[in-house]
Amino acid sequence: MWETANPTKIAATRGYGATVDLTSASAAASHELLLDTIERSGRTYVDPFDHPLVMAGQGTVGLELVEDVPDADVVVVPVGGGGLIAGVATAVKGRNPAVRVVGVEPEGAAGLTAALEAGRGVRIDPHTVADGLAPPFAGEHCLAVVQERVDEVVLVSDEEIEGALRFLYARAKLACEPAGAAATAALLAGKFRVGSGETVVSVVSGGNADPKIASGILASADES
Repeated sequence: MWETANPTKIAATRGYGATVDLTSASAAASHELLLDTIERSGRTYVDPFDHPLVMAGQGTVGLELVEDVPDADVVVVPVGGGGLIAGVATAVKGRNPAVRVVGVEPEGAAGLTAALEAGRGVRIDPHTVADGLAPPFAGEHCLAVVQERVDEVVLVSDEEIEGALRFLYARAKLACEPAGAAATAALLAGKFRVGSGETVVSVVSGGNADPKIASGILASADES
């Protein structure tokens, strides 16, 4: 991990028994250190998003979604490395190809958008309050699935994410992290078309919020 990583996630990782190296200055540098460590030690790398089995596992969210909301017309998914949306899109489209799948990235971490424009993975330097959506690139396997099965990818600002976090806390009583609020942010901000009478499902994924950041976002509602 990197030196400014979410303290809650660092503590949780250590809590599961891992040794955490925080010497890297950024997510990109942390990934390079990871690859170097694997090469030197011979350890096995389990990719957090860019692996077919990981995408399949995340696709169970899509299976549950279509079981709970069989009449869904639009499914909105937050995007980091692309594993979640690749899995969800595969599951949802497999049940009903007519469902529109919309991905949502932070403006400051638009790795998938850059990859779609370039036709390949592109390294970025992410800066966003939604640290759960800020890997230094989108996965190559993920990109291939997104190109085939995702209808649209839109961007939201950190301010829109923060507004959605407050909305979800107040209206849905969901204590999500900023990354989990991104899809709802796009919906609230009107970043994509929703037809009259369409049923929209917003995926809220991520609850490892840094208490200081979350409390600051919630408190700012009183100032706006």
